[in-house]
Amino acid sequence: MTQIPSKQQIMDWVAEHPDANSKRDIAKAFGIKGADRIELKRLLKELEAEGQLERRRRHYLDPEKLPPVTVLELLAPDGSGDLFARPLEWRGEGPMPRILFTPREADPALGQGERFLSRLVEVHGEDYQYEARFMRRIAAAPNRIVGVFRKETEGGRIVPIDKGQDREWRVRPDATLGAQSGELVQAEQAGPKGRLGLPLARIVDRLGDPSAPRSVSLIAIHQHGIPDEFPDKVIAEAEAQKPATMKGRDDLRDLPLVTIDPADARDHDDAVAGSVEEDGGATIWVAIADVAHYVRSGSALDREAWNRGNSTYFPDRVVPMLPEALSADLCSLHEGEDRPVIAVRMRLDAQGNKVSHTFHRGMMNSRASLSYGQAQSAADGKPDEQTEALLDSVIKPLWHAYGLLKSARERRQPLDLDLPERRIELTEDGRVKAVNFRERLDAHRLIEEFMVLANVAAAEELSRRQRPLLFRVHEEPSLDKIDALREVAQASGFTLAKGQVLQTSHLNRLLAQSEGTDFDELINITTLRSMTQAYYHPENFGHFGLALKNYAHFTSPIRRYSDLVVHRALITGHGWGKDGLSDGDIERLSETATHISETERRSMTAERDTTDRYLAAYLADRVGTEMTGRISGIQRFGAFIKLDETGADGLLPIRDIGQEYFHFDPDAQKLIGADTEIEVGIGQRVTVRLAEAVPVTGGLTLELLELEGEALPSAPGKGKRSRSPRRVSTKSRLAEIKRAKKRRRKK
Repeated sequence: MTQIPSKQQIMDWVAEHPDANSKRDIAKAFGIKGADRIELKRLLKELEAEGQLERRRRHYLDPEKLPPVTVLELLAPDGSGDLFARPLEWRGEGPMPRILFTPREADPALGQGERFLSRLVEVHGEDYQYEARFMRRIAAAPNRIVGVFRKETEGGRIVPIDKGQDREWRVRPDATLGAQSGELVQAEQAGPKGRLGLPLARIVDRLGDPSAPRSVSLIAIHQHGIPDEFPDKVIAEAEAQKPATMKGRDDLRDLPLVTIDPADARDHDDAVAGSVEEDGGATIWVAIADVAHYVRSGSALDREAWNRGNSTYFPDRVVPMLPEALSADLCSLHEGEDRPVIAVRMRLDAQGNKVSHTFHRGMMNSRASLSYGQAQSAADGKPDEQTEALLDSVIKPLWHAYGLLKSARERRQPLDLDLPERRIELTEDGRVKAVNFRERLDAHRLIEEFMVLANVAAAEELSRRQRPLLFRVHEEPSLDKIDALREVAQASGFTLAKGQVLQTSHLNRLLAQSEGTDFDELINITTLRSMTQAYYHPENFGHFGLALKNYAHFTSPIRRYSDLVVHRALITGHGWGKDGLSDGDIERLSETATHISETERRSMTAERDTTDRYLAAYLADRVGTEMTGRISGIQRFGAFIKLDETGADGLLPIRDIGQEYFHFDPDAQKLIGADTEIEVGIGQRVTVRLAEAVPVTGGLTLELLELEGEALPSAPGKGKRSRSPRRVSTKSRLAEIKRAKKRRRKK
């Protein structure tokens, strides 16, 4: 009788022979013949049931390993320009393996998201587990969907969670990945339209219960592809870092530097100090955590930070750019701890103008970690036990310097938007407890002005030294957007000057007109929407919103990769060490600028979507309640309403406005009643009823009750809507809009 191998022997042989692992191959290797094959089959089934091996077609594989030939999807280049790929058939329970792809000269050029068949070679001792060799290109990457799975007799359907997608996807029985009905899943397009005309999808990941409180931000993380798990090598590299020493550093530990942050802040990456000068001016110090000392160019930490681009903030969690060992410890300026910094000393004259600055690579020791509330109370003459001892050495000099910067700001006239920031408060189990608006204190504005000035100094310093860097660019708005803003201003009873070169001072005059009126928030929001989006670029095109010629991000290298680039440029420019901007960093500046501008937009969208979902969850048990708000936008399909109490945005569908058909006038940004000529436009006050709140999508649907304090009348002689939209041609609609405009002009 043949000796039957043990389970461990079978597993070892499968791992060593990934190309020959069918039942026949295993039997041949161990010399198993005849009736003994029954015992082998039993062992293989047990290993499969235990999850030790996975059967794919006729072959057995270790589920924690990838097959030697597999399909990969190419990822974006990392910070060093290396290409990695994602396996499409990973079924292991551990972290997904990293696969390095190094194209050969004969391989075709592949772009991010493209898929290809490859041969894998397992490697050891690197921060990746496999190297891939190109075999052939396969079909383009399919569409990705995040949605809720609805199980049916034959497979099921996926209902997308994105408010912009309203079509469902059908899933075949063999493509469900075992998902349960009501479970949140990630899927990809699996073919053309199937039965019932629905496109086909296959589930690639199961994300859990969408109604669970902690799933709200998780939905956004998966929907927008935000990396939220650090590779093992990145964690190990962060935890292996040792505290910096005084070698090559200026000793700044005698400076009265303090951090001022939100009360619940976990990390402190900037510290400030000030002193009053005899001429009435001031000296300001801004010290920023020396992240570049720990995150070296080309390291695993650097590649992952580049990949993430920035930290992403949700009400219930933070997806950080750097591991906690750095962000919350070695790079956090904790009270009473020596910490390495790059600091800038800035001298102000009595009018608040910066007359000089110098940069230093040093070591500081924070005198105190203050909250905004603490600092403000001390400045207002109500210090607590901690701030009492800091009044003369810290608080009063800081507020003196802030007074100078305020006067300089008033002369410069940066865009002075006043938009209330929502703060979603959660219970311990992650449910929405309240929605409040953050209080704006002078302490907040003080830190903002200090940081802006430090950013200006960094941009000026590197430009003077002719060193490559990334500027923070904000170009002036287009004429079309300013014309649209002007129309909203006129409809609200205000004016925006025309026929001159636009400056922020013109916009500030408009904002001042609306201040304290019912249109205050509307004008602020519309002004913000008229602005172009800021971005990063190696060339300097100025910052319109701040009314500055030179501006770069220097003050937050813990959470923004752009700032880390600026820190490295300063290190190289001053000759402070070998951990500055490398030649590779300089070669990739344009690519880095594009990449981190995109990751910033990705985070902003994910954060906004998460806020919408939390607000919808908060309002879900108030469906049917009457609420007040103001029309903040008009589209062909309806009006957007900003609700007073929460600041949430809801949709008022055009079909639910009045009892007549409403035309969309894109020029006037209004909906016009076909019979009554009632105009529904931006800025009008409304009373609405909450008709629907869908937490999974963040969607709010509203019903109109009153417009400017009055119910909409019925169309003349009509009890129902005067005509069906389907029976009115486009030509007729345009004609009616023109006639309505003529009637308004006559009036």
